[in-house]
Amino acid sequence: MATEQTTLTDVRDTGGGKPDGAVVRDALGVGVAVGLSGFAFGVTSAGSGLTLLQTCALSLLVFTGASQFALVGALAAGGGPFTAAAGAFFLGVRNAFYGLRLSQLLALPRMVRPFAAQWVIDETAAVSLAQPDRRSARIGFLVTGLSLYLLWNLTTLLGALGAEAIGDTDAWGLDAAGPAVFLALLAPMLRTGTERAVAGVAVLLGLGLLPVLPAGVPVLVAALAAPAVLWAQGRRKGAARGDVPEENR
Repeated sequence: MATEQTTLTDVRDTGGGKPDGAVVRDALGVGVAVGLSGFAFGVTSAGSGLTLLQTCALSLLVFTGASQFALVGALAAGGGPFTAAAGAFFLGVRNAFYGLRLSQLLALPRMVRPFAAQWVIDETAAVSLAQPDRRSARIGFLVTGLSLYLLWNLTTLLGALGAEAIGDTDAWGLDAAGPAVFLALLAPMLRTGTERAVAGVAVLLGLGLLPVLPAGVPVLVAALAAPAVLWAQGRRKGAARGDVPEENR
């Protein structure tokens, strides 16, 4: 039915289009650059004790790097499967918010949406939202999602096979690959002072509680950094507003 409600994305549908080739080039750049880090995940996952099948299943079915690294990192540290899964879940919740925005921007057919949901991640959202119109956004989403999904799963397989051939990944220092890639994915997202403050408090909580709490639990506690920082900022702004009348008296 053609009586679809008009939104901001409908306005973006006309004019100011970006050449398809430029969109494909940018999307492939993101897909290839991030997809190669699947090798680090495969190595880290195999080093944490997961089998080749389990490692590949995570990349095929979960397909969100931060959550995957958090899961295998918690397992490698000795955490229980439920604790590790909870930490990964909390990290993956952000994709639901991406989906709300992308559903309006892309306006995909209902039959396609369940399959497209698998590709709703940081990279596809960033590429799609950066486009000037719906056509470019759809191309960016498709090319980024397809290239990243294929390359991520391929490099995951190669990384896991390589880890099995190497044997003890800790002896080669490959156990640091997961945290290093995780930080590389996280760093560009810390654009504001609030985001950097949340990250700093989370690091302090996570590292400070490692000696006293079971493995995996400090990661969950570190999630309290966000509401704590927002609460502190709200108090500070409230106090600043309250000081103005006092000074004028």
